[in-house]
Amino acid sequence: MFSLRKTDPFFTALLTIAEHVQEAVHYADDFKITNVADLKEVSRRLKLYETDGDALIYELTTKLNTSFMTPIERDDILQLSIKMDDILDGIEHFSAHLEMFSLTDIDEYMQSFMENIVKSTDEIVKALELLSKRKLVEMREHAVTIKNLESICDEIFRTSIKQLFIKEKDPIRIIQFKNVYEQLEDIADYCESVANTIEVIIMRNA
Repeated sequence: MFSLRKTDPFFTALLTIAEHVQEAVHYADDFKITNVADLKEVSRRLKLYETDGDALIYELTTKLNTSFMTPIERDDILQLSIKMDDILDGIEHFSAHLEMFSLTDIDEYMQSFMENIVKSTDEIVKALELLSKRKLVEMREHAVTIKNLESICDEIFRTSIKQLFIKEKDPIRIIQFKNVYEQLEDIADYCESVANTIEVIIMRNA
């Protein structure tokens, strides 16, 4: 078991990464897109989030390479950080494709995807706040919630694709929207991967 000492710098770094991802996803969800200029601004800002996120990962990796002792296995720390960064990369790619396709009509399925992805990043932050306090067992409920949110996104994906082929007649728009839905489903999967890694950490250390 962990000793009740001050917060470990590795746990602090992981929480910082989680909060950065959370902030980026909330920004993307909160921004109201009305025209192509809005798409460009969101894409530009999320690219900055991605760049800053890469810097956080680099700092953590450097710390791992130069530290003799870590509070949990090095690979678990690294994998958790990389999987959180996948979420950030995914949301940046999503916004870039919206701009590339000039898709200003954000539909109900994109909104539903984002709602659940936002909730997932909130749960990730809650879990890593517990990790920083060494309350590993309590982290499990947040991992389970993230998995449930991913299951909801699976249903959204199936419905969105079905309705797309029923209602849309323009083959170009079918390709564009299908691409965007797939990217959002991927982001939900990245969130689930974080939950899986959290469960591995609990299993090995609780």
